[in-house]
Amino acid sequence: MNIANNWKDYEILDMANGYKLEIWKNVTLVRPDPQIIWKEKSFPEKWEMANAVYNRSNKGGGSWNYKNKLPQSWQIKYGELVFNIKPMGFKHTGLFPEQAVNWDWMIKKIKNAKRPIKVLNLFAYTGGASLACLYAGASVCHVDSSKGMVAWAKENAISSNLQDKPIRYIVDDVIKFVKRELKRKNKYDAIIMDPPSYGRGASRRSMAI
Repeated sequence: MNIANNWKDYEILDMANGYKLEIWKNVTLVRPDPQIIWKEKSFPEKWEMANAVYNRSNKGGGSWNYKNKLPQSWQIKYGELVFNIKPMGFKHTGLFPEQAVNWDWMIKKIKNAKRPIKVLNLFAYTGGASLACLYAGASVCHVDSSKGMVAWAKENAISSNLQDKPIRYIVDDVIKFVKRELKRKNKYDAIIMDPPSYGRGASRRSMAI
């Protein structure tokens, strides 16, 4: 297993009882994670410093409990990449920090190719992988069915000073878009596909199975 250990603005401080305590630059959050099965907290005192806690509901979903007033959004950096963070519904913040190890791998592969690289990023969310590929010198087609997520990805590109790099943003159902690309005979050097485990769109359900 490769570990994303190059972060400066993000760190997991502790984990216990199905929750993780994280710091996102200067904001500390507690979020549920079903993979955390151990019970004992290593640093009980650190949990008291959390700015917000996401509590699951027995009826599904959940909500944030804010212990301190947080900014509407804030930024964290990974190397030269800048991401806009904010607490969302269903515990998310708009970024999956563990994916940084994949970004590093993509950047290395693209730079070592020593030729133009064309990347298709499906289920592209807020653009972590898209930004990494752009930064490495690739041209990117960024596809997600959520207009809001695509807008967020554009904000991240601007924050990272990558807005003038060759990227095409597409708001569309992934399967429908891919079928059209096949008919157009468009080709890519690399395809990134990270579908969510659950989604409302037909393509998300079919491609996640």
